[in-house]
Amino acid sequence: MSEHVTEHVVVALGPVDIDTVRPVLGERVTFVTDPTPDDLAVAEGAIVRADRRVDEDLLRRAPRLRVIARTGVGVDLVDVAAASARGIAVVITPGSGSRAVAEGVFAMALHLTKRLKPLTALVRDGQWAERDAVPVGDLDGATLGIVGYGRIGRRVGELAAAFGMRTLAYDPFSPPPSEFACADLGELAESSDVLTLHAPLVDETRHLVNERLLSRVRPGAILINCGRGGLLDPDATLAALEAGRLSGVGLDVFDPEPALYHPLFDHPDVVLTPHLMGMTRRAMALTFVDAARGVADVLAGRPPAAVANPDWNHRKATA
Repeated sequence: MSEHVTEHVVVALGPVDIDTVRPVLGERVTFVTDPTPDDLAVAEGAIVRADRRVDEDLLRRAPRLRVIARTGVGVDLVDVAAASARGIAVVITPGSGSRAVAEGVFAMALHLTKRLKPLTALVRDGQWAERDAVPVGDLDGATLGIVGYGRIGRRVGELAAAFGMRTLAYDPFSPPPSEFACADLGELAESSDVLTLHAPLVDETRHLVNERLLSRVRPGAILINCGRGGLLDPDATLAALEAGRLSGVGLDVFDPEPALYHPLFDHPDVVLTPHLMGMTRRAMALTFVDAARGVADVLAGRPPAAVANPDWNHRKATA
C-alpha cells in the first residue's frame, strides 16, 4: 500500500485500469490494485470485477468497507444481503456497457444470418461454384423478438430499427411500450425471426428458453443470448438446432462461467464468445469510470447513481 497519507483506501478486486479510475476517485484516495490482507483491513471501498466473489468471508476481512462497486449489473457473486446488513452500498454500472452488448447482438445476428462461417469455408476450399447451396438471409424486413426490455433491450431495439426490422418485446417484470409489447413469451417466439435474451437471471427466468418454448419458435429462427447463461436450457437448444427449428445460436454467456463443454458448442451453426460483448475497450473504460464515480459518491456522502440494494440509505450510512 502507498505510504502517502490519504483519507480513504479503495481496493481493486480483479484487474482494474488505475489510470482510468484514479482521476475519478480523486487525490484523497489511495487506490490499491493488488491488495494485501492489510489493505483489505483498512479499505473503505472496492471496485470489483464480475468474476470476483464478495462473500461474508471477504466482508469480515474488510471491516471498514462502505461501498462495493461492481463493473456491470450482475451481482450473482456478491452477497448483497450481507453487504446491506452491514450498511455497505453495492453500486452497479448499468449504462456503461449497454451499447457494446447491443452491438454484440447484431454482430452475432449478422454472422448467423449472412452465414459467414460456411461462406468463408467455401471460398477458402475453392468451392465458389457451390455458393448457391448456402442460403443467405436478411435482417431487413425480419422480426426481432427482445426478451427483457431494459437498457440493453431498448438499445437493441433502436439498432433493429436502423436495420429495417420490426421489433417485438416481452418483459416478465416491466411491460414494454404497447407498440412493441407481446403479453405472452410463446407469442413472441412464434413471431420472431431473431430472438434475443436480456432478462435478469432469477428463479422465475431460469431456463426461460426451454423445450416447451422452443417448440413454438418460428422455424429457422436465430437465438442469441447476451444476457445470462441460465436463461436457456442448452440441451433443449441443441435439440432445436438439430431438428431445424433453430437455424443458428449465438452465445456470449454461459452457466456456469467459465463455460463447461457442452455438445452444443460443436454445432456448425453456433457462434460462441467468452462473455466479452460488453467488454469492448470503450465500454470497459466507461464501466471503470462509473464504478469509480459510485465509490467516490458514497465516500463523499452522496447517493450513487445505481445500487443493487435499493434499501441502502446513504444518509443513514454516513450518519
